[in-house]
Amino acid sequence: MHLSENEGIENYSFVVTGGLGFIGAALCLELVRRGARLVKAFDLRTHSSWSSQLTQYGVQLIQGDITNKQHVQKALRGSDCVFHLASYGMSGKEMLQYSRVDEVNINGTCHIIDACLDHQIKRLVYVSTPNVVYGGKEIVNGNENLPYFPIDDHVDPYGRSKSIAEQLVLKSNGRPFTKKNGKCLYTCAIRPAAIYGPGEERHLPRIITLTKLGLFPFKIGSPNVKSDWVYVDNLVLALLLASMGLLDDIPGREGLPIAAGQPYFISDGSPINSFEFLRPLLKSLDYDLPKTSLAVSHALLLGKIFWAFYSFLYPWLNSRWLPQPLILPAEVYKVGVTHYFSFLKAKEELGYVPMVSSKEGMAATIAYWQERKRRSLDGPTIWAWLFCVIGMSALFAAAYLPDYGPIPFIRAVHLFFFRSMLALKVIFVLAAAAHVGEAIYAWNVAQTIDPANARGWFWQTFALGIFSLRLLLKRAKK
Repeated sequence: MHLSENEGIENYSFVVTGGLGFIGAALCLELVRRGARLVKAFDLRTHSSWSSQLTQYGVQLIQGDITNKQHVQKALRGSDCVFHLASYGMSGKEMLQYSRVDEVNINGTCHIIDACLDHQIKRLVYVSTPNVVYGGKEIVNGNENLPYFPIDDHVDPYGRSKSIAEQLVLKSNGRPFTKKNGKCLYTCAIRPAAIYGPGEERHLPRIITLTKLGLFPFKIGSPNVKSDWVYVDNLVLALLLASMGLLDDIPGREGLPIAAGQPYFISDGSPINSFEFLRPLLKSLDYDLPKTSLAVSHALLLGKIFWAFYSFLYPWLNSRWLPQPLILPAEVYKVGVTHYFSFLKAKEELGYVPMVSSKEGMAATIAYWQERKRRSLDGPTIWAWLFCVIGMSALFAAAYLPDYGPIPFIRAVHLFFFRSMLALKVIFVLAAAAHVGEAIYAWNVAQTIDPANARGWFWQTFALGIFSLRLLLKRAKK
């Protein structure tokens, strides 16, 4: 497909569902750059880290819920093309909310299709997932001829719901508009690999936080396992090319648009072990990948335990106090079993070729995270927190609190090592004084090298002592 860079974009109107997200915002900004007449970001949220930039570039922000038919009808009215990115339940706690996953991914998609037919919107590009054909069985260089994975065999509601939604979208290709005028809706589906890039909100922050806290204890599967990744700019390019592939008014072209009713796998084209892919990023942040590996069968058992535990906590899944699960079965399959796909069909039919290599994409991602770390308060692992907080609390309890509950036992353990109450009290006073002194010193150092976080460094060092101070001194050396 050989079209101009802005074919079907310049002077056209677009709606991007999930437009305040990482990919949605990048797509909106690129549409503006290419001369779109109007770009609407339709999102459940009223604000995100991208909102101000989108507003600055003239993107219209529309708050609404795709599960609400009236919201969808209002948002899509007057548009020429819809990019449907909004979804729910890809990872973490969201995966366990079956009803919400189906409501957003299936019912919401039906509302999008209906609105396109009602408002005579010719083009609908759906962002799907490779999970529509993948369910834990090895796939090497797969293509679009692979059959859908059996609906009832999916290990999570996300893959199942996205498969149903994609089939609904593709089967809607060629449906005549509600107002019979001889024209119809054209649809296609993009199946992106795992997405990364500066500002990615879902996978990398979770991985980096777990690593920072010392809660990334093992790798999963064989080092030979490979999967796909796709850089944000490459995915945005693929989405734009897909929208062009649905144009039905190209001079000299007859018949259906080339992308009509078609799915496409999209990636950087460089399959790699996920843990090796992450290694340079973690290393640049002074974190290390775990050396221990866990067999897929054992990791699945652990994932099922977390699934059962978090299912028991279902009423509180949206609560901020409940952390994300360490691993879930679908996530084990994502990193522990080889599955990667060819983008040859997208290349031949859409003209897709990755514009950013994996090496360049990771370099940009590393630069973003290094700057983000430099501007934030760094901290030690959760084990250091537990050691200091529990240790100091237990020492204080043994030295000063009256006999009550477990205090006699705690005091007996401490006296076994320190022999006298006087020694306990002296040691606690010295330890507390050391923490205060280190906190004051940390405050003074932070005023020079990290003034925005000086107060945080003070209180963190007051609680953790040398465990916090050494991180600040390491930053000072850099």
